[in-house]
Amino acid sequence: MERGGQFPWQAGSATGVGSMPGTDVAQACRVVFGELPDLPFLPELPDRGPGAEITGRTAALLVDMPVQTTARGWKLADRPGRDASRAAGFWSQDLDTLEEVADGYAGPVKVQACGPVTLAATLELTRSLDPALSDPGAFADLTASLAEGLAAHVADVRKRVPAAAVIVQLDEPALPAALAGRVPTASGLNFVRAVEPVTATQYLGAVLSAAAGAASTTVHCCAAGSPFRLMADAGAEGIGFDLGLVRNADVDLVAELAEAGLALMAGALPTSSVQRLVSGPPLPARQTAEAVVGLWRKTGLAPDRMAAQVVITPACGLAGVSPAAARAALEHCREAGRIAVEMIEAGN
Repeated sequence: MERGGQFPWQAGSATGVGSMPGTDVAQACRVVFGELPDLPFLPELPDRGPGAEITGRTAALLVDMPVQTTARGWKLADRPGRDASRAAGFWSQDLDTLEEVADGYAGPVKVQACGPVTLAATLELTRSLDPALSDPGAFADLTASLAEGLAAHVADVRKRVPAAAVIVQLDEPALPAALAGRVPTASGLNFVRAVEPVTATQYLGAVLSAAAGAASTTVHCCAAGSPFRLMADAGAEGIGFDLGLVRNADVDLVAELAEAGLALMAGALPTSSVQRLVSGPPLPARQTAEAVVGLWRKTGLAPDRMAAQVVITPACGLAGVSPAAARAALEHCREAGRIAVEMIEAGN
């Protein structure tokens, strides 16, 4: 996928952000491929425990930077702990399952990992309780290690699903806080010095570049104040966001990035509405489609571009909802994608 070029998914596609409920990866993978046949993703199952959540899962990809768990989460270490081996085992299990479920699959498939800024904000230093983000040297080393590990990970995915077009999504929920100097120190009484935008751009770009060529790349941030331009400047080919947090002041920038050819992963199904899909009264798929079409029309761009360029997703991950609601959310987004295309084509 190149900016302004052809996108690897079908018009009107939908996908998920990443996390799903439960502990059975085979079942979750079958649900994803069943409900999202045009743009499935490798599900993350944080309910499995340490090593299955965003920080530990991505830390298992690091090269020559061991990690271990603490009472607070994860930290860099002199040698890997037991939970680091557990995290690596989860990856092996997940990729084995993906290879089995996606046997013969020839479309796009998305995999997710934590971006370098958020990883550095959530990993503690080896001999300090403060986040790695507070140490420039550790932050730089962590970024280089993640870039190397992600490149190897993408190569593994491509080997296992050789006919698929791989899409890598870097999750950066802590990016706005890091740029604003709002990542707390260990004491909770102070904050880590704000990351300079040029540094965040450079480091995020280094990790994106490691996957480029072998995969398409997107950056997802579902926090308020998502730095759209920074993510684009880092080289992302797509941006993912919570549509409910897009302010009127953001629309011109979203339009500018869309005009430049970036894909928009629009989180149009609010997380607060997901459980209602099975407990009622449910949010109609048409309402979700209308929100996406409404944003596109505000950009002033040609209507016929929207169907290919916009992918509908839930606003955030689905690990906190019931399995039935998660399945319903994926089905809802798929139906909203279909309706959005019909609305654009009919001029509604």
